[in-house]
Amino acid sequence: MSPAEQYVEQYARARVVTDSPDAARAVPVVLRYDGRVRVTLPDSGEWIFPRDLLERGLRAPVTGGDVRIWPCGRVQAVIEFHAHGPEEPNGVTVVQFDVKALIRFLRRTYTAVTPATVTP
Repeated sequence: MSPAEQYVEQYARARVVTDSPDAARAVPVVLRYDGRVRVTLPDSGEWIFPRDLLERGLRAPVTGGDVRIWPCGRVQAVIEFHAHGPEEPNGVTVVQFDVKALIRFLRRTYTAVTPATVTP
């Protein structure tokens, strides 16, 4: 496998947060890194953003384009995805992750791939 084909992929469980406390549900999420973080959610597609946004969002609230990330207590983090398109005009998906899963993913991105080895 050439350096350009290397990537990190990790499966995680997350909770989709809704207005109704009874409607929050756990979903399988695919985290992938190939020079950028890619988060694939069931029924919401794939979201792509820089790795440093995720890193910073685990410590303090950050916004990058259509993605907002912030810590939620000591053990959880929230990622909010804003959709702007014909299928989902102004739709918002809010997902809560265990911080441990996100940190494990970030660590793997540094040991397996460096941005300099990935072609845009």
